[in-house]
Amino acid sequence: MQFLISMHINPAVLDALTDEEKAAIGEGHGAFLEALKKSGELITTQALVDPSQAAVVSVRNGQPVVTDGPFLEAKEFLGGFYLIDCENKERAIELALRIPDTRIEGLGVEVRQVMFADGQLEA
Repeated sequence: MQFLISMHINPAVLDALTDEEKAAIGEGHGAFLEALKKSGELITTQALVDPSQAAVVSVRNGQPVVTDGPFLEAKEFLGGFYLIDCENKERAIELALRIPDTRIEGLGVEVRQVMFADGQLEA
């Protein structure tokens, strides 16, 4: 089963952390990534740039409309994700609990099963 573990970032929370706390987060993600590789459960992981660098794309009245910045005005934004393949939701949650962000008030980690990939419905 495939699961997306998404990390939701609040810049104000991150800005309030000490350099040591920020370094611990980076080291924690490094250790988590290595453990996922070793167990064979990692499919991919990506970190995203700040939403201020995003473009929102839509078509209105047959015309493309592109605006700068995030789609939503929010305190939190999607900062990155891990796409994993593991036996069940319980294992996905067990893995997600290893992410250092889970120990910081104001940061969020969400686990969602992949419904389909490459056009194929997941079982």
